[in-house]
Amino acid sequence: MVRLLHAGCLVVLIAVPVYGQSSRSNDSASLSARLQKFEDKEEIQNLLLDYGRHLDNRDFAAYGSLFAKDGEWVGGFGTASGGPAGIKAFMEKSMGTAPNRAKNYHLLSNFVIAVNGDTATAWSRWAFVVPGEKGAVISQAGRYDDMLVREDGHWRFKRRTASNDTPGPAPAAAPAQTR
Repeated sequence: MVRLLHAGCLVVLIAVPVYGQSSRSNDSASLSARLQKFEDKEEIQNLLLDYGRHLDNRDFAAYGSLFAKDGEWVGGFGTASGGPAGIKAFMEKSMGTAPNRAKNYHLLSNFVIAVNGDTATAWSRWAFVVPGEKGAVISQAGRYDDMLVREDGHWRFKRRTASNDTPGPAPAAAPAQTR
């Protein structure tokens, strides 16, 4: 009976540390996975912000580089595909290559990012701000729906869809005719 009791104690003494190591190993892996997810979300948030910054600066080479090799952009101008080079060419054709002398810009907000391994989705809001008679005016607003992919160790847009939730700017009023 005493031997049985000693054997039982020996099993407990061996099993407890092994269980504890396994638990710590799982905690460490879980912590590492959680940390990676936070790092991924931060990189994606920076990607979303860089998009607006490069677009507003009319730096279409940097803008195009935010897209995956087979990335595409879908929005009010149409659809651009062909990855960075195709999207750069499309934006230059649609918006021109002159600097942004009007000083209009985008406000980007409400980021919702979901990471799943090497793919992710994001949803966000945008507003396009233009100079007005008495200061800045929001001329249009909408949302982005994104599919993202980790490519060469960095997050890129696989597909970015820009939707306008407000009417575009009103056409300029015709000059009043005098008689």
